[in-house]
Amino acid sequence: MTLRWDQRNKTGVLVKNWFNPSVDIEYLVIGGGGGGYNSGGGAGGFRSGTMTLAAGKSFSVVVGAGGALDTSGSDSSFETITSTGGGGGVASATAINGRTGGSGGGASRQGAGSTVTGGASSPVTSPVQGFNGGDAPSANPGVNIGGGGGGAGAVGGNSTASVAGSGGNGASSSITGTAVTYAGGGGSTANGVGAAGGSGGGGAGETTPTLGGKGTQNTGSGGGGIYSSGANNAGAGGSGVVYMRYPIGVSKNITVSGGVQSTITGYVLHTFTQTASVTVSVSAV
Repeated sequence: MTLRWDQRNKTGVLVKNWFNPSVDIEYLVIGGGGGGYNSGGGAGGFRSGTMTLAAGKSFSVVVGAGGALDTSGSDSSFETITSTGGGGGVASATAINGRTGGSGGGASRQGAGSTVTGGASSPVTSPVQGFNGGDAPSANPGVNIGGGGGGAGAVGGNSTASVAGSGGNGASSSITGTAVTYAGGGGSTANGVGAAGGSGGGGAGETTPTLGGKGTQNTGSGGGGIYSSGANNAGAGGSGVVYMRYPIGVSKNITVSGGVQSTITGYVLHTFTQTASVTVSVSAV
């Protein structure tokens, strides 16, 4: 907790007092993963760091939903931090570049032709919130191919002339007290043979008759690509999640509304798996 010293003169009397208490917190914000189509869906943006919250601060925590077939995920936000939803996978009826997102969705094409490129991680953040989706180069005649969705830790795999691209791996965080990997990209599929999703919960591409794998909920992972038509075969993106924590030593001076509160070694942890209104109250020692 931070307390600032105030020193002012009031009617000739020097007044000193603590004012404007605040708390330093750590956060992890992950956007919703993109849904698969023929290519893999990109993972939601992954952003972590520290910030200072002033006493009396009120704001909304938004947890982004995962995207369905052919749909990008929704953004998650915490105070001034926004993690962009993952780029959705695209169809391969023609040749289509991947969608942009926290991590980009894979590109997709059918048959021979020039390479189409995976979606970019956008907007650009520092550190980066994700990586690009995989490319789809010229394919064998009549073959539908797609690149893998980008993950929070690596780009999505490029497809080859007849082999699908795998999902990009996710990124690890220990904010919950245990190292956990989140935000893996979805794997693509090529003529009914799917590629693996990225670590952290990315859905695998469809291997007929198995449907495209869903991104794991509350990891922001991308959904797996499909070969056969129909929305029921698509791998939906996983929903996002938001965490914040602060040291137990200052917890007696802090009240936080919203989310689920728990205690881990040395910290109080707040977990948000759905949108909530948050108020932070900080009292002086």
